[in-house]
Amino acid sequence: MAKTPPPAPDTAPDADAGPGKNRPTPTRAEQEAARKRPLVPDSREARSRAKSELAAQREKARKGMAAGEDKYLPVRDKGPQRKFVRDFVDAGWHAGELLMPLMLIVILVSLVQNTAVVYYAFVGLWVFILFVVGDMIITSTRVKKLARAKFGDRVEKGLGWYAAMRTVQMRFMRLPKPQVGRGQYPA
Repeated sequence: MAKTPPPAPDTAPDADAGPGKNRPTPTRAEQEAARKRPLVPDSREARSRAKSELAAQREKARKGMAAGEDKYLPVRDKGPQRKFVRDFVDAGWHAGELLMPLMLIVILVSLVQNTAVVYYAFVGLWVFILFVVGDMIITSTRVKKLARAKFGDRVEKGLGWYAAMRTVQMRFMRLPKPQVGRGQYPA
């Protein structure tokens, strides 16, 4: 029977040369202590920095949306067809823009003690609302017709409603902000 040779002395100059970790396995308590950190950073600098970054991002998105940049617009306002509708509505004068101020005037008039004045103010308001609805229907029909002529059969659904709802908003309150002046209808 052959004898096994005696083990060779450790001649490795480096203990790190082998595939092992060359240190004892950490205990469970040591591992848990190394992993512990707060879920939310507690430093005031980190909080203030995150707050200022978020404010900067929001401001950039707000300006981009107001300017009509497609990247910052909500889904309902994106696309060339919606831009066409916005430009068409913003180029014209619409009765719906005067609806909110007229309602405010009627509320103030309703404070008058004369019932005849209040009655005629409300009747006038309802007549004006009928004109606004008529303007909304006409605008919706025109927008759909023009969009069909410009974009062919690929017209999105809801363009007429989108145009009608934009006519009711006062011009300075519209978002995205109007990109065209009065009378500058899109081609």
